[in-house]
Amino acid sequence: MAIEQELEKNSPTQKEFQNLLDKDFADRKLKENEIIKATVTEITKNFIVVDCKAKMEGMIPIEEFKNDDELSKLKVGSKIDVYLERIESFRGEIVISRDKARKMKAWKKMEKVFETQEEMTGYITGKVKGGFIATVEGLPCFMPSSQIDVRPLKRIDHLMNTPLKVIATRIDKNRGNVCVSRRAVLEKSKNAEITEALKNIKAGDIVENAIVKATTDWGIFLDINGVDALLHVSDLSHGRVKKPSDLVTIGQKLKVKITKIDEKTNRVSASVKALTEDPYANIDKKYKVGEIYEGTITKLMDYGCFVSIEDGIEGLIHNSELDWSNRNIKPNKVLSVSQKIKFKIVNIDKDTKRISLSYKATLENPWEKLKEKQGEIFKIKIINVTDKAIFGELSEYGLSGMLHYKEISYEENIEDLKKYKKNDTLDVKILEVKDEKIKFSKRALDKDPMSWFKDNNKNVGDIITTRIHEVMKTGVKVSIDKDKNLIVPIRKADLAKDSADARPEVFSPGNALDAKIIEIDLKTRKIKLSVKAAQIDEEKSLIAKFGAGATKSGATLKGIFEKAIGKKEKKDK
Repeated sequence: MAIEQELEKNSPTQKEFQNLLDKDFADRKLKENEIIKATVTEITKNFIVVDCKAKMEGMIPIEEFKNDDELSKLKVGSKIDVYLERIESFRGEIVISRDKARKMKAWKKMEKVFETQEEMTGYITGKVKGGFIATVEGLPCFMPSSQIDVRPLKRIDHLMNTPLKVIATRIDKNRGNVCVSRRAVLEKSKNAEITEALKNIKAGDIVENAIVKATTDWGIFLDINGVDALLHVSDLSHGRVKKPSDLVTIGQKLKVKITKIDEKTNRVSASVKALTEDPYANIDKKYKVGEIYEGTITKLMDYGCFVSIEDGIEGLIHNSELDWSNRNIKPNKVLSVSQKIKFKIVNIDKDTKRISLSYKATLENPWEKLKEKQGEIFKIKIINVTDKAIFGELSEYGLSGMLHYKEISYEENIEDLKKYKKNDTLDVKILEVKDEKIKFSKRALDKDPMSWFKDNNKNVGDIITTRIHEVMKTGVKVSIDKDKNLIVPIRKADLAKDSADARPEVFSPGNALDAKIIEIDLKTRKIKLSVKAAQIDEEKSLIAKFGAGATKSGATLKGIFEKAIGKKEKKDK
């Protein structure tokens, strides 16, 4: 050690070399985590040796040069970019990377081209879930399966490791992820071609040789001089079309009229029916509402059936217009496809091109026939019993009607419904036929208890003798007729003139009770009686008869009443 120090002190050459070396390193401004220039000094079997103007040369694994055929172009003296990770490691070596330099450079370029949407060259190098790995400028990027082509591809072997033009569609700086698309490049190129081709056509043009490319349930795709066009199913014919594939085949040439060109999306719409006159234009002159015509069934639906009136004109027969007896009958129970029928036009709407038809209007209307039978007696079969009515069928006419529980008997007791069940038969009278509805009555077959008033010539204001049927807390129920078919309640307030005599408990079933008729309503079947009113009328009658003479003789009202009813008059002291 002492010898070395002595040589160092006594050797001017050594001192001069050290000074030059220190000065050279001072001029070299190397910063970690940046890209620097390096010169290739040696190419070995496993490494590329480069001079980075550091204290020592750097060594880069040869694998980092095999992408993009860079190794074949590399030679001693070549200038390359490398990424400086460490100026000096724990071993005293400089740590550099060609691969990281390439990726960093590619990332900066990617950020720039993402803003400008510039096209770049990439290579599909692998497949991952949902897409592929595309290496662009040395940077691994993700390409979704949907972005590899404008149409789905079953195989992509012909695209692997071949140069492809792509555009960056998304960049995540935090995660260092980039998504690219080949489809966007293809669409961009195709749109440019379409834009150029669209200069030669315009809306209103008639094209003789539009080629059918594909068919769907909702339309046909056409090729018009290299431009894709859509012929919607509604533009195929003025009439209804089931399936476009039934009318055309792939490769067939059609004569169409261009109806619309969307300049923003470059979408072209075409039409076949625009070449012919609209049959609905003069339909009101050819067909009249209310008239009967003949047509052919073309389609059966759940809600009705379509009828072809003539080429390009169809009408709808709704379920409710198929059968007189069943408004919700299924069309296939009545008609079938291709069947020729007569129909009546119910309505024509030129604006919406809708025609409403009726099939049942051409058949005999049982409702009109049944109106003539109103008031007659029929036997019905019960088809349903609900909580308030019975529904029965007139098998002779195929129609059904309703028997309300109030029409079962004059008692109007809802419990009467429990006496009947489905498939029972009973005799009824038709009360009313209106708006395709029938009202039945069973009680109409019996004599109406309310007829007692007519038979006995009793009206409002008359006094009648009744029998107490039931005593209640709120009053009493009395029977008017001998058969006890007319049971009427009399409330407590109407039982007597004096409140002391109006207590229900003083009455007993079977007692006779005179009452005045206050109200008779045959429609609502309401009867109102009052004992109090009868007593007041009787009092007024007695006063009118005996009051004048009794006043002069000094007789009392009590004495007048007693005399009137045949009792002996008591003498006053």
